Amino acid sequence: MSKVCRKAIVRGKVQGVWYRASTRQRAEALEVNGWAKNCADGSVEVMMCGEESAVTRLTDWLYEGPPLAVVEAIDIEELPCAHLTGFFTQ
Repeated sequence: MSKVCRKAIVRGKVQGVWYRASTRQRAEALEVNGWAKNCADGSVEVMMCGEESAVTRLTDWLYEGPPLAVVEAIDIEELPCAHLTGFFTQ
């Protein structure tokens, strides 16, 4: 299986609605490494590295997010694979 890394910038009502914590839980369940952090402009930045199928499933979930989130847009960038261990929030 191939490994991939993606960075996603998630826009909408995604801060203060458990978006980062929910993303971490989903990433850990899928065994995806990386992080999620709040950005000053109100978006959330998510780095995802792992098996392509798992990263794709997490990417698909980002469009839904937790129940209180309202995702308006996501910008996704494919990146060279990075060696990350675990998934954390900032």
